[in-house]
Amino acid sequence: MKLCLFLLFASILASCGENTKKANLSLFVKDEATAVVPPQITYINPDGMTVQTRYNVPENYTRMTYSSQDFGYHLQQLPLKAYGEKVKYYNGKEKNTPQVYSSVVDLPIGTKDLHQCADAAMRLRADFLYQQKQYSAISFHFNDGKPRAYTDYVKGDYSAQKYWNYLEHIFMYANTSSLKQQLQSVPKNEVQIGDILLQSGRPYGHAVIVIDMAENEAGDRLVLLAQSYMPAQELQVLENPSSPDGNPWYRIDRDHIITPEWKFTSADWKTW
Repeated sequence: MKLCLFLLFASILASCGENTKKANLSLFVKDEATAVVPPQITYINPDGMTVQTRYNVPENYTRMTYSSQDFGYHLQQLPLKAYGEKVKYYNGKEKNTPQVYSSVVDLPIGTKDLHQCADAAMRLRADFLYQQKQYSAISFHFNDGKPRAYTDYVKGDYSAQKYWNYLEHIFMYANTSSLKQQLQSVPKNEVQIGDILLQSGRPYGHAVIVIDMAENEAGDRLVLLAQSYMPAQELQVLENPSSPDGNPWYRIDRDHIITPEWKFTSADWKTW
């Protein structure tokens, strides 16, 4: 996987970068004499058009449930594009990198190279608060550590266009470093839906967000992770390179969490 010359766009404070080699996943091999259903079908319902309806929880696990006023509900109901569609960059080109994502979140990202990894996480949080009309709670920090509140920016104009203008303003001047300063660390055993794995680096870091969660009777929890990346691109539900059978769910009790395009540790968990 190459990021080519996009790393030159540091002037817009791009916040994602290359960190890890892609893991070699076990490929599904079909017996010549027997037509076998791919193992991924266990975990994915191709007809589902939201996170909750497309992704099946593994055996002996139960999906966490939330009220319609909860961030968790908002994330589980994220709309998805038709199964098999490819992620698009801000310029309309397709992301053809294999074994990175299994679904594309059906949300517009604009036509500027702004909606990258930390931006996508902030956008999901802001979208939830905006839909709940919790306008005063929408606020993100720039690298100077000072908050930029939505209400100060829009000055009473709560239209969808003004809201998007605010988000692009945030995308321009905030990144993984500023988001890391804003958020609180959380122990791996206390991670909740909506929490973020976040590394800030010099010059680049990365962030992925928990968009669904399941638990078994022993209290062990699994999560689905989503990301944007650079150059700016649509949100995508990640595959799990550590899984040999196409299971996209990640265990959160691990000291190291390896995603297709980045390596994190349990010290990287952040919460709002």
